[in-house]
Amino acid sequence: MNTRLPTLAAALACGLGCVAVQAQDNVVKAGITYYTTNSSTTGIQGIGIPPGADAETGNAVTAIFVYERTLTPNIGVELVLGIPPTIEADATGTVAFLGDNILSAKNVSPTLLFNYYFGAPGDTWRPYLGAGINYTRFTDIKSSLAPQVDMSDSWGLALQAGINYAIDKQWGLFASIARIDVKSDVVAVASTVLTTSIDFKPVTYSFGAYYRF
Repeated sequence: MNTRLPTLAAALACGLGCVAVQAQDNVVKAGITYYTTNSSTTGIQGIGIPPGADAETGNAVTAIFVYERTLTPNIGVELVLGIPPTIEADATGTVAFLGDNILSAKNVSPTLLFNYYFGAPGDTWRPYLGAGINYTRFTDIKSSLAPQVDMSDSWGLALQAGINYAIDKQWGLFASIARIDVKSDVVAVASTVLTTSIDFKPVTYSFGAYYRF
């Protein structure tokens, strides 16, 4: 009988056990996000609306909360939630005279991401890349141009790059940048029907703290 086989089996079992323990790690994060929209539209269209009518969305700051579950020492899956920021749009082009904040809406935007971490679990600095899917729903929609406004929901790709800094085994800091695909069709009903499609192209910059358990 090969006496090395039990030793090898024990080593493998120990290794798998370590991976299993690692796979049970949970991480919660809290931080601040600067949400930049970088939007473009198809222009505001409707009866009586002059050619060249347009709008531009602004940026926002909000708080985010993240829960991540590590599946292996290098792979984790995270759910990103946050306090819905209010996104405002100002009139531009031939209707710039209408002024600022012609449209506002809260942006409810949960995002599911799979992350790949470089390095080893015990490293002080751990950069990571992530990809996943975002769902965005617009609520509390208001417009100075129309009493009734609808904005369609959006599903889109989400990509992120970030880095974790471990203060100790439980606590640490994180920073990340993410790019999300968010598009919405807008229909406003007043004395006429106004329509446009907005490609928000948001890029988010986040910073905060995490706790691992």
